[in-house]
Amino acid sequence: MTKEEMKEKAIAVIDKHRECYLTLGKTIYENPETGYREVKTTKLLADALEALGLKTDRDIAVTGCRSYANENKEGPKVVVMGELDSVVCPEHPDCDKDTGAIHACGHNIQTTVMYGVADALVHSGILDQLDGKIDFMAVPAEEYIEMDYRQKLKDEGKLNYFAGKVELISKGAFDDVDMCMMVHNFPLAEEGYKLAARNTGNGFIGKNTRFLGKQSHAGAAPWDGINALNMASLAMTAMAYHRETFREEDTVRVHQIINKGGDIVNAVPADVRLETTVRAGNLNALRATNKKINQSIEGAVYALGGKAVVTDAPGQMPLKADLNMADCFRQNALYFYKEEEILDCMKSTASFDMGDVSLLMPVLHGITTGIEGGLHSKDYRIVSVEDAYIIPIKIMTCTVIDLLADGAQCAKDIKNKFVPEVTKEEYLQILKEIEHEYHYGES
Repeated sequence: MTKEEMKEKAIAVIDKHRECYLTLGKTIYENPETGYREVKTTKLLADALEALGLKTDRDIAVTGCRSYANENKEGPKVVVMGELDSVVCPEHPDCDKDTGAIHACGHNIQTTVMYGVADALVHSGILDQLDGKIDFMAVPAEEYIEMDYRQKLKDEGKLNYFAGKVELISKGAFDDVDMCMMVHNFPLAEEGYKLAARNTGNGFIGKNTRFLGKQSHAGAAPWDGINALNMASLAMTAMAYHRETFREEDTVRVHQIINKGGDIVNAVPADVRLETTVRAGNLNALRATNKKINQSIEGAVYALGGKAVVTDAPGQMPLKADLNMADCFRQNALYFYKEEEILDCMKSTASFDMGDVSLLMPVLHGITTGIEGGLHSKDYRIVSVEDAYIIPIKIMTCTVIDLLADGAQCAKDIKNKFVPEVTKEEYLQILKEIEHEYHYGES
């Protein structure tokens, strides 16, 4: 069977099972769960994949699942992925009223696309025609939120890292994998595009700072206190003064929230918590910027005479999507979209834990549409199920066929051309270097 014949068979299945995919996507959308809490979504997808006859592992990293096709085949292994978790946006009209959780980043679309590829390959009967292995992985905890909950899991020994793919790398989940692929939706239609073959992404470090001062009566004796809130404010001001030192090409971003500003208003705050994210487009800039942020904290502490404990945690690495995989994806997108509707690369300063995987192996991180409104916002909504779900399933399925048909020559060529930025051992060492606790103001 030729590749074109295989694609025709798979597309026919996708058209036939269209309503099944839309129902799955709607069900996931209506049951949003945040990272490492995706119990219902894991069960839903694992049950669906097992119903296809695929052996499936559950709870691969607290939650999540992984199914296996063509296990006995020789040749490269390709992993098709989707992300399970939601964000939190209490203002969104469709959010869970108890938790505020909502799929306002389209992960319900990703996981449905992943399942759709598996379904199309199984029911078209073409798996035997492909010369390689295919795993289908539903990954937890891509969104870097709810740090207190994740720290609790870490303290209990249930995980090592806060981001799902980082955790899976550390557990050896990608040790036998040659390349990974997934799609992520974005409101590109506002710019006249239907799809981007790839995108960029910043890496980031997550920081939690506890400023410690001395409590005293705010009205009667403020001179007896050391104001931890003022330390936090001064540190943020110093961070802002660094902005002119950030090079445009490094796409640096620093942002923060105060999680605790004190205890009572009529006492000088003695315990203030600041959460900060430091982002950059490459590892050198990320390290350099993080050093400047720590200097800002240290300077504020010494200026006002208090103390601070800074806990740094690895977040996600800069994304470097593989150009050859992107080209294969783009060529298949031309079956469904006009050339002028396809953007070569979407420049983004957001972060994706697919970036961690991209340091080690070729990855496809295609950008699809079908939505409008800002990601993570109350305005996010699906406006075209065809562009959001159905066409991406077709493009991804056709891409898998191109990679693994005809002796998997395409996948082998991509693998041979790829030069990893680091080895797995070097990557894990980078994580250890980032994961650090700093103490300022202590003698």
